[in-house]
Amino acid sequence: MPGWLTAKKPGIEPDETPRLNNRNREAIHFPVFKIPLQNIFQMNPLTTRKLLELNQVFYHQFGSQFSLTRQRLQPGVSQLVPILLQAGSILDIGCGNGELSRNLSARHFQGQYFGLDFSAPLLQAAKGAEMDPSITFIQSDLASPTWDSLFSPAQFSHITAFAVLHHLPGADLRGRILKKIHSLLGSSGWFLFSNWQFLNSEKLSKHVQPWEKAGLTASDVDEGDYLMDWRSGGSGLRYVHHFSERELEDLALRNGFKVLDSYLSDGKSGRLGLYQIWERNEY
Repeated sequence: MPGWLTAKKPGIEPDETPRLNNRNREAIHFPVFKIPLQNIFQMNPLTTRKLLELNQVFYHQFGSQFSLTRQRLQPGVSQLVPILLQAGSILDIGCGNGELSRNLSARHFQGQYFGLDFSAPLLQAAKGAEMDPSITFIQSDLASPTWDSLFSPAQFSHITAFAVLHHLPGADLRGRILKKIHSLLGSSGWFLFSNWQFLNSEKLSKHVQPWEKAGLTASDVDEGDYLMDWRSGGSGLRYVHHFSERELEDLALRNGFKVLDSYLSDGKSGRLGLYQIWERNEY
């Protein structure tokens, strides 16, 4: 079971907060900053739209090829399956080809599962899992202001978003989506997610491309934003944000969550995915 992490409410000065990671039983210290809201860069809406469209085109064009690279759960996700098996209701945002739903079904998951994704090719690959009556897939885009309209407030005990947040450009869009996730979770519900840490790999770092290839410049995007290429079954481009733990801590605090656990997993190095578990707090 992931270790519980305690945190003080941070102020302007960094707060060296001990974090207990039960995977190595050592206290981890890192600073948490409260950044004034007026200092957060607001991305131009046209840039946000362009980055979203870039990823939509990529996953529609290469969804089938991408699905072939996701035929098993990532190790970091597998560590969380015992938690999810105890859930009463799960919303799996960015469910992709449905691999998590198949894994849960094979382990006799007793709750209700809803998988949500905007990619038709990936959802087509997921359809086989719908033979289980507790599993439902929905095509919807997180960038739409009404993506949550099919659900009720506090409907879910657990919400997951594995390899999703890093495809959402701009602090404003991320904040709106996290507020909706907060609303959809029941009291003390859990949000479990991961973000790609591609800069931890020398090989993956070589896929970073200049923004000019997407008709943008570095000044158009946020710090930590990258343009990554794809080279399997054709060539494509994706927008990805490289999150730090400090950045995610700040997102949690701003949107009514408490960080319970944070760990690295995936890839040969075990450092290609940054996983976190957040608990819903009242604002």
